[in-house]
Amino acid sequence: MDRGELIAKLKERAAAVQSVAVEIGSFDAAMRYAVDLTARQGGRSIAAPGLPDDRLSDLATLCAGRDIELLTGGLRQRLSGLHTGLTEADWGIAETATLVLDSSAEDIRIATMLVETHVAILPASRLRPTAFDLEPELGRMMRGRPSYLAFISGASRTADIERVLTIGVHGPQELHILILEDNGS
Repeated sequence: MDRGELIAKLKERAAAVQSVAVEIGSFDAAMRYAVDLTARQGGRSIAAPGLPDDRLSDLATLCAGRDIELLTGGLRQRLSGLHTGLTEADWGIAETATLVLDSSAEDIRIATMLVETHVAILPASRLRPTAFDLEPELGRMMRGRPSYLAFISGASRTADIERVLTIGVHGPQELHILILEDNGS
């Protein structure tokens, strides 16, 4: 499957699990997307743990221009005020529109599970057709320190209460996957 087919499959599967998947041309455009989405939804904060310092500086400028607070750590103390989580996905699985993130850091877990909206940046070169195609990379990730790998497929959903589907009970109400065109192989 070529990259275009993988991206098309991811978009199709994402829609099936009530997620938004869009192609984005640059990391800067991805940050603008997250800030614009947060502002449109009336959010007042973006939690972006784990982003490199050079990216955080640009994101801080974008947030300040929209009166949005940028949070990069200590998220446990801010649980009630988190609107958007902005993270980078380590891998993606097209077949199920699943993101794989090293969530060993508590702040990453909080930014992906305890926000209203999760925006994940996925480099297109890190998209694989199936979970089986990701096996070598997962093996390498798990050989290191004890880790916490999160597999995220769509917005949080449950049908625990009288088998009625409810979105956002155990996590974000929305998942936006930003497929970043990159030059990786």
